[in-house]
Amino acid sequence: MTQEPGLASWLQLTLTPGLGAASLRAMLKQFGLPQAILQRKRSELAAFAPAEALAALDSSAVREAVTRSLEWALAPARAIITLADEGYPRSLLEIADPPALLYAAGRVELASRPALAVVGSRNASAQGEHNAESFARALSDAGLTIVSGLALGIDAAAHRGGLAGASSTIAVLGTGIDVAYPQRNAGLATEIAGRGLLLSEFPPGTPPAAHNFPRRNRLISGLAQGCLVVEAALASGSLITARAAADQGREVFAIPGSIHSPLTKGCHALIKSGAKLVESAEDVLAELPGFRPSGFASTVAPPRDPAASGGPAAAEARLLEYMGHDPVDVDSLCSRAGLSAEQVASRLLRLELDGRVASLPGGLYQRLETGERR
Repeated sequence: MTQEPGLASWLQLTLTPGLGAASLRAMLKQFGLPQAILQRKRSELAAFAPAEALAALDSSAVREAVTRSLEWALAPARAIITLADEGYPRSLLEIADPPALLYAAGRVELASRPALAVVGSRNASAQGEHNAESFARALSDAGLTIVSGLALGIDAAAHRGGLAGASSTIAVLGTGIDVAYPQRNAGLATEIAGRGLLLSEFPPGTPPAAHNFPRRNRLISGLAQGCLVVEAALASGSLITARAAADQGREVFAIPGSIHSPLTKGCHALIKSGAKLVESAEDVLAELPGFRPSGFASTVAPPRDPAASGGPAAAEARLLEYMGHDPVDVDSLCSRAGLSAEQVASRLLRLELDGRVASLPGGLYQRLETGERR
């Protein structure tokens, strides 16, 4: 895949040790795209990043890491997708902390299609794995790409079901995209890279680390319209994904089971706290806008945004028209454009990164004319 101009600048910032996601977002908001950030004096960046990170920004270690990532992306069916790319998953722009970039291997277009997260226990029962695979296959045939985390047990079964259906599957990794973890799923990862999509926000070579997996979980739920928990103990990491889904405004579903099984207590706890109890794939489809449960067939409803059919660029151009030339708040834009706050916020972020909109005090935004762009 052809690499976009400026990709090295994105990589330089994201691969600098000590430069966290919050600091990077603050600098993007203040200065614009990474090329503009790197052109600033380091003293101007001191308010946004620790001194050690700024000292490492131009180091040989960072330059070598950038080169490795660029070389990785040269192979066929590989890509590095940045926040400013047209192909960046729109659903991730709706979450609180979207990654600045994603490493992708496989069918990148899957990340922008309707999806459902299917997660559960690593130590699943045979019945649980059967449920995960059969639900995933039916939902994949209904038009939902199945998103999971490539773990043993329920995740692996969900991926198999997604691959067997019409809409395939996405595996979101808590490691570098070239790291096979767990090793038992290395063959499955290879199959997904060929017929589905592997995604990671971590650079190639990143080994498994406990603190990376909760970060992965927010992307699993963020990519999807909803999250189905098949089996989960009370201490299961799957509940982290379910909580992330709820926090992101996604639907949460859970399959009930025996009151005597520890593997169903997490699902029952979710149901008690408001998750929807489901017994079939049709129960899931009935709750998702744009899908008809009858016979697992689905029809995707026309986009609510009248500009969406023209692609992201058309949608953003239309929002600029609604903005006019005076400062405006998000609620007013929602009313004028007939969009949700999440849709408006995602478009404003892209316009701001592109230097076409400026954020003002008091939660206001203003359109920038060509000569004013930063």
